This record gives sequence, structure tokens and C-alpha cells, in this order.
Amino acid sequence: MTDKPLEGRVALVTGASRGIGYATALELAKQGAHVIATARTQGGLEDLDDAIQALGGQTTLVPLDLMQSDGIEKLAGIVKDRWKKLDILVANAGVLGELTPASHVSAKTWNSVFGINVIAPARLIRAFEPLLMASDAGRAVFVTSGAAKNRKPYWAPYASSKAALDALVESWAKEHMSSALRINLFNPGPTRTAMRAKAFPGEDPQTLPAPGEVATAIAALTGPASKRHCEWVSYPDEAPSQG
Repeated sequence: MTDKPLEGRVALVTGASRGIGYATALELAKQGAHVIATARTQGGLEDLDDAIQALGGQTTLVPLDLMQSDGIEKLAGIVKDRWKKLDILVANAGVLGELTPASHVSAKTWNSVFGINVIAPARLIRAFEPLLMASDAGRAVFVTSGAAKNRKPYWAPYASSKAALDALVESWAKEHMSSALRINLFNPGPTRTAMRAKAFPGEDPQTLPAPGEVATAIAALTGPASKRHCEWVSYPDEAPSQG
């Protein structure tokens, strides 16, 4: 078995400047993919570029605000012109929003959380489905959360946005039961990230898996050899949950 199973594949990772997105982009590059990395922050992307180049990998950096009116569509046009296809989509970008009673959540927070966690993935699907279908083995992974199913008090914006994401992706996946495209949701579980620290400030981060551990499991869903489809895959057990 080759140590670069993704050699020649083109991958897009959103939210790639830190945490799980950064680690996933690095892992995909390590396995041979050319990684198109997007995030709002240029600095984190430059750090990622340095890390990927140190591995001998290739990356294209795209500073992108997913809330920008036509940024996703313009990016799809660039990918089409340069590569004619997209083999891998990892939709990782997400925001937590406020942890507060539902009745106290501002309209600005609702718009922001649903804009990034739901509307942006919907636009990614619309813009990149033709390019994923142009691949001989298109793979799409959307990072979700246990909060979508375990709906705690004070988590209304985040939990409801992830539940909506699950419904969106599962519906889309069921439209492709007979195609070569494989689409899955991935729940990383508690992970050593800035978002986790914000949500659980009293928690010792050293007790949690590092993003790199989670990234390996995400990467396993992105290669031509992976046939998993329409599943809610959870780390670390990765138990299949057929949609």
C-alpha cells in the first residue's frame, strides 16, 4: 500500500488556519493531496503553507470569508479553471456563537452561526457538486458535533445549527445513493481546540485528543478506497450510522 494514497487528488479544506481544519489539511497533504486551504485569517494559512512545504507537499492558500456574498462561487470557478474537478471537500469551518439562554440570543448571533454552520455548507454543495462529480471518486466530509444530538441548555444556536447541517448533508447524501460521490458527516468529539476551550474553560486540554489524531480519521474518509456513504461517523469509535 502506498504511503501517499491521495497522490494526484485535489482537496478543499475550509477553516484550515487552526485546529481540526489545519491538522486535516496537513494530513491530506502528507498523504499526497494538493490542498486548497481556506480561512479568514492569513497568518494561520501561511503557517500551514510552511508546514506543508516542509513535508514536500503542495498547497494553494485562499483567504476567504464564507459569509462573503460570492466568495464561494468565485472559488469554485477558480478550481474549475485550474483543475477541472475537486476530489475532496472537507467542510470544517464553524463558529460556536453565544452560550446563553435561547431567549437572550441576538439576531446577529443567529445570523452568524447559521450563516457559517449551515448556509455556507449549502453554498459549498451548490458550487462544488459539479466538480466533485467530475472526479472519479469524489469525497465530501462535513464536520458536525455531538451537540446536534445531545442538545444541552444554553447551546441553542450551535446545537440547532449543527442539527440543521446534519439534515442538509444527509438529504444531499441520499440524492447520491447511486453515484460515485461519497458524502459523510464527521463528529470529532471533544478535541483540543480553541473552540472547545471557549466552551469549556475549566477543562484540562491535555486530557483531550489532539487535532492531528482526529485529522487521521477524517482523511480515512477522503480517499478512493473509502466506500462509506451517508453516515454520521464519530471519533474515536467511528461506528457507522447509516442515514
